[in-house]
Amino acid sequence: MARLDDTSNTSGRLIAASKVSGTNVYNLNGEKLGSVYDVMLDKITGRAEYAIMSFGGFLGIGERYHPLPWHVLNYRPSEGGYVVGIDRSRLEGAPSYEGNELWSNDTWGTRVDDYYGVSMREDMATRPTSGAGLGSKPPHM
Repeated sequence: MARLDDTSNTSGRLIAASKVSGTNVYNLNGEKLGSVYDVMLDKITGRAEYAIMSFGGFLGIGERYHPLPWHVLNYRPSEGGYVVGIDRSRLEGAPSYEGNELWSNDTWGTRVDDYYGVSMREDMATRPTSGAGLGSKPPHM
């Protein structure tokens, strides 16, 4: 388990953000879609909102970055990476940007949320809590 002075051990429930970058992302068929390039955190709540997945390109040329709502990623130790219920064709049509473009305002978040049919700005009580899938909500209690 990770210690405060050594976050490199990721065998427990928590993982250092620096270890998430580079983690592979697969679809439900086990096809590698890309890898996590970065994670976008809400400055106020500290919650992870989006995983920025690198996708396409070769040796960094033509690579695009796809923001994925964080809660659609489901970590699977057997895969050594995250699994999402998104196929390659849906991902290819998703909002994305190139490395020299900036994601600097809330309209990007709204576009991503609308595309995947989720709202990252909902009250936490109605949001999935552990990779429940696209557009799904936890059962009401």
